[in-house]
Amino acid sequence: MNASDAVTILIPAVGGQGGGVLSEWIVEAAVAAGCRAHGTSIPGVAQRTGSTSYYVEVFADGAGDEPVVSLYPVPGALDVLLAPEFLEVGRAIELGFPSPARTTIIASTHRLYSIHEKIVTGTGTYPREALEAAARAMSRRLVAFDALALAREHRTEANAVLLGALSASGVVPIPPAAFRRAIEAKGVQVAANLKGFDVGYETALRGTPHAPADARTAPADGETSRLAPPSPAAGAVAAEIARFPSALQATLDHALPRLVDYQDAAYAARYLDRLRPFAAPGADLEVARLVARNLAVWMTYEDAIRVADLKTRAGRFARIRREAGGANSHVVVVDYLKPDLDEIYGILPHRLVAPFARWAERRWPHGRPTLGQRVKTTTITGFLRVWLLARLRRLRPLSYRARLEHARMERWLAAVGQAAAWDRGLAIEIARAAGLVKGYGDVRRRLSALVDDLLAQGMRAAALDAAASDFAISTALVRRYHELVLAGPESEAGAAALAAETVRCLTAGDRAAARALLGLSAPAPTAR
Repeated sequence: MNASDAVTILIPAVGGQGGGVLSEWIVEAAVAAGCRAHGTSIPGVAQRTGSTSYYVEVFADGAGDEPVVSLYPVPGALDVLLAPEFLEVGRAIELGFPSPARTTIIASTHRLYSIHEKIVTGTGTYPREALEAAARAMSRRLVAFDALALAREHRTEANAVLLGALSASGVVPIPPAAFRRAIEAKGVQVAANLKGFDVGYETALRGTPHAPADARTAPADGETSRLAPPSPAAGAVAAEIARFPSALQATLDHALPRLVDYQDAAYAARYLDRLRPFAAPGADLEVARLVARNLAVWMTYEDAIRVADLKTRAGRFARIRREAGGANSHVVVVDYLKPDLDEIYGILPHRLVAPFARWAERRWPHGRPTLGQRVKTTTITGFLRVWLLARLRRLRPLSYRARLEHARMERWLAAVGQAAAWDRGLAIEIARAAGLVKGYGDVRRRLSALVDDLLAQGMRAAALDAAASDFAISTALVRRYHELVLAGPESEAGAAALAAETVRCLTAGDRAAARALLGLSAPAPTAR
């Protein structure tokens, strides 16, 4: 027997996706079906910086000579790429494993974002459309659907769903009954995994993708929604949605429950009051849409109180128990917390800590000390410690952090309002700038300071543009500043320097030099 007699299967999976169990099921099913099989694995670096490669070879003839096996897939000689997450398809294609003449790609289309996607200041997500196009081009057949959403819907696991899809593909010489026997022999969540196998089998046979309402935001089975049930007061606030333009209502449908869950109905009403001037009759709806989205995200910034609230919700522990192997599993949850000084005193009343905060900024201008903690939230003392912190939510409006964040929001809203009175393009760029305010600790302080500078320099340039009734320079400046910040920390100093030099040129009346700095062509001469 040689490699040409084998069906080769590559399973690239990261931690927690059950890739090892999936490969074991395949090997055990092959043996149960009278085939010879072997499996091996090569560990990745860690979680989303590198997947573990599980490789399986199945030989249809269980008798005869001992087969010649391989410990690693051969590029271009792969029969099945079985990917528990869609980006792994792209990784395998980059390494040259699948081929359009031979490989069947079976993949779950959900995404677990990689480190490289997460560290980008802006949107670093790899386009799903590009992944799908590459998968179609580099496969003999593509079977792709959201296995994770199916697993959550049917209270099972995604690897069992993918096993069913593999069986339905007909690529491996193993009957469905042998796969079921392998699941039973493993003895782990047998009923749930058999259900997952059947669901995956039927979905692959139908050839129609499963389309849940929204797999990215739907809560896992056994986990309650992160959003609390609306109170009567929240219902009254939600009724205000109908008074806003239809173009904003989808955003408000998401924003209001989030704001009520974060604080209360009065907080959601405050959000609507801030938004209302931008949604008045005759207002630009694109500007209003950007304000509605960015303001909702900004007003629900994650402070220590919010983190404690999310970590002590019953749904979180139910999900952890389910993932650990069942509702009756005994689990120990240890939360690793590392708040810095700003996050600690930020939840205290502004009047109490403002003098200390000013001293801390002078004492540690480039980063605050941190306090690392390990809290066992499955113990009474550990849980109460975090739970009591979450109960400080009522005091949040008086906190130092709230005073700081809402002052910045007001400056941004005022800048958007003034820009809207001047020029639509400028207003859109100023409204988009709030999307840069994100992150925790030093990252958030750095980005918040950059947004402050962007608003100050952008509005200064706009005021000088107003005298010329031409806002091309200030609009381009704000846009370019935004782009440079999104490019990463190494471009941030350049953004601030560009803004300062542009404003200097405008102040000196040298508009041609300001245009040149921003790469703008000279304006067309006006007809006499």
